[in-house]
Amino acid sequence: MEQAVVEQIVRQVLANLPNQSIMGIPAGVSNRHIHISSEHMEALFGRGYSLTKDKELKQVGEFAAKETVTLVGPKGVLAKVRILGPVRKITQIEIARTDGFILGVVPPVRDSGQLEDSPGIVVVGPKGAVNLPQGVICAARHIHMPEADAVRFKVADGDRVTVAVPGMRGGTFANVLVRVHPNFRLEFHIDTDEANAVELKNGDLVTLA
Repeated sequence: MEQAVVEQIVRQVLANLPNQSIMGIPAGVSNRHIHISSEHMEALFGRGYSLTKDKELKQVGEFAAKETVTLVGPKGVLAKVRILGPVRKITQIEIARTDGFILGVVPPVRDSGQLEDSPGIVVVGPKGAVNLPQGVICAARHIHMPEADAVRFKVADGDRVTVAVPGMRGGTFANVLVRVHPNFRLEFHIDTDEANAVELKNGDLVTLA
């Protein structure tokens, strides 16, 4: 049987499975962190420096590094902000809104990579400092999905959905971006402010509303 026919049959079977809307999606609560470019890593840690992997993250190829930096804003400082690898083309800092109060900046809610007109900040490492003109955002909540799960949930890449959180302080989150890729693993990403509001922890299950 041809591969295309097999894939079509699988999609049809998955689409007809009952109660797909109540399947659990594991939560991943995202603490403040920085994605760093090779240029800025050398400025902060020295020429030729490479990140040291500390912990594998759920998404394929991503990891928490042992290295941390200090963020210096107009009003305050946040120390030991974790670097997430691998190295990226552009430096991006993701913080919660309450972190912005401490630093004295107002991070806009943005999808990853959308850094235009975002505030800048000073990043300090053991070998130097970088004055970023922009790049501080509050990451918009989103769901990573492999293609099979996208079929089961009947959604497509770029869709916006509503997520329901169970429990005494549970609630719903609207405008959740769906990101679909063959290498993704199913996970709902929100920041610490959002998670604390509904008492959601890493690994807790949510559903599509």
